Amino acid sequence: MKTKVRVIRLIGAIVFVLAIVFLYWGVKGITNIRPASDYEDMGIHTFVPDRVLPVSVENTSTGRDKRLYPTKTIYVVYYQALDGSGYQWKVETGNKKSDANQILYEGKSVKQRVLSIKDTKKYITVEDELTIDTYVKGQLHQYIWMVGLSIGYLIFCLVVWMVIKRRKNNKTEE
Repeated sequence: MKTKVRVIRLIGAIVFVLAIVFLYWGVKGITNIRPASDYEDMGIHTFVPDRVLPVSVENTSTGRDKRLYPTKTIYVVYYQALDGSGYQWKVETGNKKSDANQILYEGKSVKQRVLSIKDTKKYITVEDELTIDTYVKGQLHQYIWMVGLSIGYLIFCLVVWMVIKRRKNNKTEE
């Protein structure tokens, strides 16, 4: 019975820390969302796979694997806009070169909407059915869920802590 209680406490503590981390990321994300007025819709463009390149990224493993191999190689498929506009789009396919080459070999075109960021010369590509407003609302919705679930769990932890404390106080008074 005591081991079950310890396991439950450990899991609760881990989820508590995760809730705090997600709360931080959610608030940070909400504050970093650009308003819709910062974007300019450059239209829907058709992209085709152009090339595959290996890219070194940080190894997210833990323990010995991360110490021995601090980076790992993934393969990125780069897409080029067919209309000659120079827009590019990339997709990380994982650590199998054959998967990336299969995408390149198939040559399937993909429609993406290009949103230009007015203050900079940068742009982003989003799914073609998204508009500027739906893209910004989608980002906001995602971060609000992160914050809301985190706050909900933290309130739950506070209530449980208060109930446990009250029960201990009642036992000591008897």
